[in-house]
Amino acid sequence: MTDVPFTEPDDLAFDWVVTDDLDETTQRWSTWLDVEPLCRGPEPRPDWVVTEQAAVDTELGILKTGKEAEVHLLERAVPEGRSVVMAAKRYKGREHSSFHRNSAYTEGWSTRRSRDRRAIKARSSFGRELASTQWANAEWQALCRFWSAGVPVPYPVQIDGTEILMEFVHVDGEPAPRLAQTRPGPDLLHSWFAQVRDAMTALAREGVAHGDLSPYNILAAGERIVVIDLPQAIDLAGNTQGFDFLHRDCRNVCAWFRRRGLDPGLADEEALFAELTAQAF
Repeated sequence: MTDVPFTEPDDLAFDWVVTDDLDETTQRWSTWLDVEPLCRGPEPRPDWVVTEQAAVDTELGILKTGKEAEVHLLERAVPEGRSVVMAAKRYKGREHSSFHRNSAYTEGWSTRRSRDRRAIKARSSFGRELASTQWANAEWQALCRFWSAGVPVPYPVQIDGTEILMEFVHVDGEPAPRLAQTRPGPDLLHSWFAQVRDAMTALAREGVAHGDLSPYNILAAGERIVVIDLPQAIDLAGNTQGFDFLHRDCRNVCAWFRRRGLDPGLADEEALFAELTAQAF
């Protein structure tokens, strides 16, 4: 056999993009592959979820601040490829967090070590750090469970420590307003109430109540509603105050819809509470 020398063609070329020059103040490599499989969102995943290893996460700014967590906007993009903007909810660490939520929300939660229970109760630095992790995990579990059950919640992309990446609910690229900020017409008002009632029914069938439902944690994404802020979701069977929380959810929701002009016969909290209670058994 005669060796044939290799001759490089004149037009041989490769397209390439530099991806290792990140701005450390606003960028990081995608953390998708850094987390365990159970820390990634449920399947089937929406087509917009970016899972490529070459993706870069870029901070776009703060969307919302609170005592216990901040919500940032984060873009996950493949250089010269597809991208998505997500909401990054980050529970605050021990230096900044107050975790004022009433202990009634956490009734039924289990903490194995007595030292941890004491630290949380005393609100020490270690206790606040531990509490932030517990609340992040509680919201992650709730989002995954409820999204799989068909409840209109943001799709949970992943959790990494105290950071949850989830669907950014928007209207034409702008953050979807809270229900409290809207002035819907009669037809849209009826549609939204039906959707909220269906969402509460789906939760009741799962044996839970939102626990803090109000026009301030329901987003109006055009014609659809999306329920947010779920770390305190109440187990109706495991929490002795569960049905009190459910009744309060009904009262808050119905009061807002009545103020916006919905027929009081439709927005009746007692009728809604009875309906949801029946679904919970």
